[in-house]
Amino acid sequence: MRQRRNFSLQNKRQQTKKINIERPPNVDLQSSDDVDSNTENMSKQSLSSSIQEISIKENVDSLTETESSDEISYLSVDSNEEGQPSSVHIQDLIGMIRNAEKNIHLLNEARVHALEDLQKVLGEKEDLHGEINILEMKLAETVERLRVAAKEKIHVELLEDQLEKLKNELSSSRSSEENVLHVNNSVPLSHTDSVNSLTEEFDSLKKENIILKQDLQALKSELSNVKETDERILMLEKERSVLESSLSELEFKLAASREDVSELSALKSECKNLYEKVELLQELLAKATKQADQALSVLQQNQELRKKVDRLEESLEEASIYKLSSEKLQQNNELMQQKIKLLDERLQRSDEEIQSYVQLYQDSVKDFQDTLDNLKDDSKKRALDESVNDMPWEFWSRLLLMIDSWSMEKKIPKDDAKLLRELVWKRDGRICDAYISCKEKNEREIIAAFLRFTSSPTRPGLHIIHIAAEMAPVAKVGGLGDVVTGLGKALQKKGHLVEILLPKYDCMQYESIKNMKAVDVVVESYFDGRLYKNKIWTGTVEGLPVYFVEPQHPGKFFWRGQLYGEHDDFKRFSYFSRVALELLLHAEKRPDIIHCHDWQTAFVAPLYWDLYVPKGLDSARICFTCHNFEYQGTASASELTSCGLDAYHLNRPDRMQDNSANDRINPVKGAIVFSNIVTTVSPTYAQEVRTAQGGKGLHATINSHSKKFAGILNGIDTDAWNPASDDFLEVQYSASDIEGKLENKEALRRLLGLSSSEIRRPLVGCITRLVPQKGVHLIRHAIYRTLELGGQFVLLGSSPVPHIQREFEDIGDRFQNHEHARFVLKYDEALSHLIYAASDMLIIPSIFEPCGLTQMIAMRYGSIPIARKTGGLNDSVFDVDDDAIPVQFRNGFTFVTADELGFNAAIERAFNYYMNDAETWKELVQKDMSMDFSWDSSASQYEELYEKAVLRARTARRN
Repeated sequence: MRQRRNFSLQNKRQQTKKINIERPPNVDLQSSDDVDSNTENMSKQSLSSSIQEISIKENVDSLTETESSDEISYLSVDSNEEGQPSSVHIQDLIGMIRNAEKNIHLLNEARVHALEDLQKVLGEKEDLHGEINILEMKLAETVERLRVAAKEKIHVELLEDQLEKLKNELSSSRSSEENVLHVNNSVPLSHTDSVNSLTEEFDSLKKENIILKQDLQALKSELSNVKETDERILMLEKERSVLESSLSELEFKLAASREDVSELSALKSECKNLYEKVELLQELLAKATKQADQALSVLQQNQELRKKVDRLEESLEEASIYKLSSEKLQQNNELMQQKIKLLDERLQRSDEEIQSYVQLYQDSVKDFQDTLDNLKDDSKKRALDESVNDMPWEFWSRLLLMIDSWSMEKKIPKDDAKLLRELVWKRDGRICDAYISCKEKNEREIIAAFLRFTSSPTRPGLHIIHIAAEMAPVAKVGGLGDVVTGLGKALQKKGHLVEILLPKYDCMQYESIKNMKAVDVVVESYFDGRLYKNKIWTGTVEGLPVYFVEPQHPGKFFWRGQLYGEHDDFKRFSYFSRVALELLLHAEKRPDIIHCHDWQTAFVAPLYWDLYVPKGLDSARICFTCHNFEYQGTASASELTSCGLDAYHLNRPDRMQDNSANDRINPVKGAIVFSNIVTTVSPTYAQEVRTAQGGKGLHATINSHSKKFAGILNGIDTDAWNPASDDFLEVQYSASDIEGKLENKEALRRLLGLSSSEIRRPLVGCITRLVPQKGVHLIRHAIYRTLELGGQFVLLGSSPVPHIQREFEDIGDRFQNHEHARFVLKYDEALSHLIYAASDMLIIPSIFEPCGLTQMIAMRYGSIPIARKTGGLNDSVFDVDDDAIPVQFRNGFTFVTADELGFNAAIERAFNYYMNDAETWKELVQKDMSMDFSWDSSASQYEELYEKAVLRARTARRN
């Protein structure tokens, strides 16, 4: 019996454990009646939600049918009975889009109701589990009490047996009263009382056991209700998946409709102009048609008169036969002759009238044709004017490169090429017209047309040439590529002639280069004691003219599959620096500024002054920008001789000798010494590199040349980074309408498989290279701290350091199935745009940061930066709680010490702002998106430095 009870108890515990595995948290049931009532209410809510979902689906289906029919007819033009065109059904399309937005809103509400029902069911399951645990405890206590009672019952049965034996013995021996008393004394009354009490307790336990069985029966019925609830949950989840798929399809259609509306607005304005022209033409045509109808009616009358005349002539012939027979006939004949005369006169007047109508008709047709020709001429003229005034920078850069090609190929004189370049530089409309008119002609005729404009023009601005190893987007590794393109475009818009020189890598994004072609000329350059040929290519990138150098060197310097990281980088880029200057000399260019960047092109400065100024390339001032003093490109002094520089002459403490080794050359130090202007990428970083820690060994050199050293904060390309026109985003948005940011957040969650159960759960992003400079230990800490605070975390980035890459790959594996964290350990341009748009906050916990563009891009997309106060971060991110900063400039959360304690304080404040005050957070997002981080201000500072250097040089030449 005891084994059966234990076995039954184990079965109950196993069932309870099974229920415990399936139950979700946070459930609180009070009784079976409450469960039934809650289940009934939940069923009613589920039924109403299902009905609402069905109605929503019907609306979506009707909307889809409307869209499919409107796709055919939304651009069609109806005609009324008079042939007049009516307006385009724009209002119908706008209404359709509004209905789609309402249906999306209803779908979202249905999803929220379904999630609320699911949460209620899960709560009821948790309550039921608590009831089961209580009943299990009671059952265990009852079993134990039954076991004890069973033992007592056995003991009582033994005592009863002994008592019965004693009684039998007494009855058989018929002993005396003393013996009877003795026997009675041997069995005390307390035993009898104990037996009675045990019997009563046993009866009470039986009753309690019966009650427990009834409770268990009720519990089984409740468990069946739970199973039905689970099935209902599965049905709700299936319905939710169907709703999500329908919603995604509807969002796709809505995006397509919005694109159609944007196209339709342009078509509407164009169509309106065409309608006005057509209406004018139709009025002229109606007038001419009316006159033609009048002429036709007169012609018909004339034909009828001719028929009458014919009949009269026939009558006259008949009358002439009988002319002599009767005097009456004679009179009739005279009368007839008079009528014929009158008819002839009338016919003549009718002919004259017809001729006038015909003449009017011909004049109307001529006026109509003249008006049509004038409209065509006006349209062509207007298109030509627009093409001249609104030609993109790619057009002018293409003309500039074409003229340079003619000059290098000796097809036009150098002086004429210079004058033509200046015309293009000024965006002269005459040269644009000449090119358009000669576009279909051969090259000789185009050259002849261009040479007509070689009169002396006025000088509009500076001629600036950038020599760099990177340029976005064709060859980009870090921020250097963004700076070359962004600064170049900003200076170009200010009226300066900007050209770029780049190596021709095999791994460039060639699809981003427009009109790329080889120049029919070979430029020779000295290297390692001999001359090597170089092929020159031209093309436009982001509207800028670019020259690509392809060395014909057996080392295949730039055909390695990557930009940097080769064992002979020093030789590769010293070779390129020399070829770049050789190209300028060969093309007889006379730039005002030669701007070189980082150690890869730092060789330009000493090469220019030592080798090319004596050859006649002496018009320029040299500007050198170091984007990160961490990378200085030092090498053995003997390697400097390969590009033709005198190592003995330059390996001196006041020139190119590295400050930490007498036998090594430092290109960055050489550029600081030999340049007229030296800049770095933020004012704070310019102060940091003057210290021993920040200067990486060059602080003494920088301080000795401090008069020509400045820090200018970088900008970002606001055309490339614009949430209102970014094609990588799910939904475009702006500072005035930030609702699209939430939709991009949901799109990123779907893409990466993150949970979308809580719309307001903050999303923290991190887009970076995983190197020690970027604060890798704080990024790792940020993952766990974000999850502890109830947020989601997305990391995009990779590391060139193998052990760091492996470490984050291991972290990614651990969080592979986590619903609130994802790691994409590679470079993905499209995904970076979506993360900027989707993130509520973006962390930049750098140990040091010369400038940083990440924080500027984040604010452009409404992602609030959490950054350490260092370098460019200190110059662009200002804490919202810093009373020393004007309110209009406070735009993020900052911390000073590069440790977990400082970072925790900043991210916790950010979470508090986000969770507790939605309106304040929205205002902060809109303020950040409205801040100006464009290149305009930075380009003006560079422009000022350029002009001062050029003015000093011209003054020195005159003196």
